[in-house]
Amino acid sequence: MPAEARVWVYQSNRLLSDAEVKEIERFGSHFISDWAAHGSSLKASFDVLHQLFIVIAVDEKQAMASGCSIDKSVHFVKELEQKMNLNLFDRMQVAYRSKSEIKTCKLSEFEKLASDKIVDGSTIVFNNMVASKAAFDLEWEVPLIKSWQSRVLA
Repeated sequence: MPAEARVWVYQSNRLLSDAEVKEIERFGSHFISDWAAHGSSLKASFDVLHQLFIVIAVDEKQAMASGCSIDKSVHFVKELEQKMNLNLFDRMQVAYRSKSEIKTCKLSEFEKLASDKIVDGSTIVFNNMVASKAAFDLEWEVPLIKSWQSRVLA
């Protein structure tokens, strides 16, 4: 995908098994192949990363993702939630690196980790609010001090 491609990142409330990743990738591949905006096919990609994140990207040079097509993608993600018994829309769930492992917790728990000095400004967190491929590449994994979650350091 080019740097200006639009990106949506959905974080699961739990780690996915290998079998679940394969099934989600199969569903995602089917969705992407049929995804269109006003009758024009969208050049898009679908990935599952770290057994935790679903990333959908669309290159709008070919065709712009319309409100209806974006609604279709949200509907698809909601269907995934139901089929796989997941929560993919909990924006208060924080993912961070602890050594070589990715951990998740509620924001309130993350605040306690910060107050207990278990995480600090250099802890890598995942910024799922990125909106472009360029931002994804440069700002998806960032030190806590440079993220919206940095307020837990106060």
